Amino acid sequence: MDDQLRYEYTGQKRLFFILAVFWLTVGLSLISYAGYTYLEAGDGGEQLVYVRRLYATPTPVVAGAGQPGGSPLVGQDYRMVIEKLGVDGAVGVFGLDADGVPEVPYEADLIAWYNFSAVPGSGSNALFAGHVTWNGDAVFRHIHELVPGDSIILRGANGVQLEYRVSVNMVVEPNIEEVRQWMDPADKDVITLITCAGTFTWTGDPTFGGEYDKRQIVRADFVGVAPPGAAAVSGR
Repeated sequence: MDDQLRYEYTGQKRLFFILAVFWLTVGLSLISYAGYTYLEAGDGGEQLVYVRRLYATPTPVVAGAGQPGGSPLVGQDYRMVIEKLGVDGAVGVFGLDADGVPEVPYEADLIAWYNFSAVPGSGSNALFAGHVTWNGDAVFRHIHELVPGDSIILRGANGVQLEYRVSVNMVVEPNIEEVRQWMDPADKDVITLITCAGTFTWTGDPTFGGEYDKRQIVRADFVGVAPPGAAAVSGR
């Protein structure tokens, strides 16, 4: 693999990456329920406006980011398709906000790709997150049902497809040590999906209501690229 496709992962960049892991493990569990709490508040109350980055923005050079290299998805919108689960969700570009906290989707069906991880198809670990519930079922509600060998496709607006095959699906504790090993750079082309799992507990938080006590991790290995109009590489 070309050295330029590998992560730079030292000094200040390491610190930023560790902070991102921490806030993702804490924040995803809280925010996964925020939409439900907000919508249950009903009409007439004070409304909150959330700002998020939309699709296909230029990939910034940030702490730990994989360089785009020859990834066929660079410069175009793309979607994540998991046919087994009926998932066909738009992928948005998310990063760290001004306080160093990972941005998260405020939509049930939007999937976050984090720009402090690798660009999909560039030879390392591309990190995605989505909600398990958001005023009902959300885009990653059923990813716990995936088993090794199941296909996950990233489909570009021009029809090109990157196919990955599930290798690991497990539940972990929401701490830095457990989650970080799945967010770290990899020496091969993989994608990692993270969502909430376990039991939801009400904490009385005025915004989020509570939190989930576990994280679901799905790791999938690169299979190949199918050009526009072609069938998936594996045929699965």
